[in-house]
Amino acid sequence: MATTRHTPLPLDVRLMTLVTHVLVGVFALLCAGLLATWLVQHPVWSVRAITVQGDVAHQNAVSFRAQLAKQMKSRLTGSFLTVDLGEVREVFEAVPWVRKAVVQREFPNRLRVTLEEHQAVAWWGQSGSGQLVNTQGEVFDASPDDGDGLPELAGPAEQSGQVWALYQALGAEFAQLQLVLERLELSERGGWQARLDNGAVIELGRGTPADLMERTRRFTATLGQLTERYAGAAVQSADLRYPNGYALRMRGVTTVTDIPAGTTQNPR
Repeated sequence: MATTRHTPLPLDVRLMTLVTHVLVGVFALLCAGLLATWLVQHPVWSVRAITVQGDVAHQNAVSFRAQLAKQMKSRLTGSFLTVDLGEVREVFEAVPWVRKAVVQREFPNRLRVTLEEHQAVAWWGQSGSGQLVNTQGEVFDASPDDGDGLPELAGPAEQSGQVWALYQALGAEFAQLQLVLERLELSERGGWQARLDNGAVIELGRGTPADLMERTRRFTATLGQLTERYAGAAVQSADLRYPNGYALRMRGVTTVTDIPAGTTQNPR
């Protein structure tokens, strides 16, 4: 049987074949890229509408659209397939009262935005300051239509969550005596001061939330007895910084102290 011998192709022929295959591959990739670019830029993929849902209690429809129109025009670039959802989210979260925005694509050419608004629970700083605290203890800029009934919280901005948490605990404790906590402030040095709705100023001192609550419970547990003893006299101020008692001043009454004998008189 005769044996067929294959003569190798010359080197230059093999190189030309390889180059041809490479060029064909590159051409195919370029065509695919051009086709993909044409498809994503086709008018059919243009964003036709944006649907907004969720918390919109503080948003007026007309002013809301006007406020967003300019921002969206400059930042909503690309098609439905390429638009940067993160940039769209940032535009909505820059609107007053909006805490969080979730942006989703809806085939074939719509965006859906779900908003979560801040729920104001207190002023940050002074009443009417333009800064509020939400239910998460976060500070945000806004002006409520009616903020007269909101309490005041104050302190370093990065500790707003701690201030709000302690306010809730103290407020519940004072409420047992039909007293309303009107203001709670944390100083730069870590000292706490409370003000009640009757104008009484309570010095809580420094310490952990557990320490502060222990002092407050000691105060509220005995305050009723003292107010009964001095009927008609309202609390003017109280200093709870003593280790085993507190100092109390009542309007129209000489300062009363409730400090067990033998304990130190130096407040914390």
